[in-house]
Amino acid sequence: MELVHLIYTSAAKQEDLSPEELETILHSSRVNNEKADITGILLFQDGCFFQVLEGDRQTIEPLYRKISFDRRHTNCMKLIIEPIEERCFGQWSTGYPKITKQQLSDIEGLNDFFTRGKSFSELEEGRARQLLAAFKDGKWRNNL
Repeated sequence: MELVHLIYTSAAKQEDLSPEELETILHSSRVNNEKADITGILLFQDGCFFQVLEGDRQTIEPLYRKISFDRRHTNCMKLIIEPIEERCFGQWSTGYPKITKQQLSDIEGLNDFFTRGKSFSELEEGRARQLLAAFKDGKWRNNL
């Protein structure tokens, strides 16, 4: 087994997803990820997703292909896939921290990005790593 994390962003086709629709997505992801021994987090802000998936490369890569063809979102962009020593979010099949745009703007190294109205779908690898680090060790970890 090769343990990896894969980080991607995408934009919801329906920008104003209702809390019920988002909860349906989360429930399905949690059930499926638990069966496949996949862990991670999902962020949703202003119609855009940021997700970290952790697990065996042979499970993660086909899952990402499936996600990229899901018609509920567009502009699916893989930012990072790389081997990891251990899981950062091993307790959660799909953790979902509720974070505000202001809280995102308070993350060191990302404040200029989010205050300019940018979204997850415009992240590049370096900022994706900063966001990952903030959630790996940050105060939102307790809200997952």
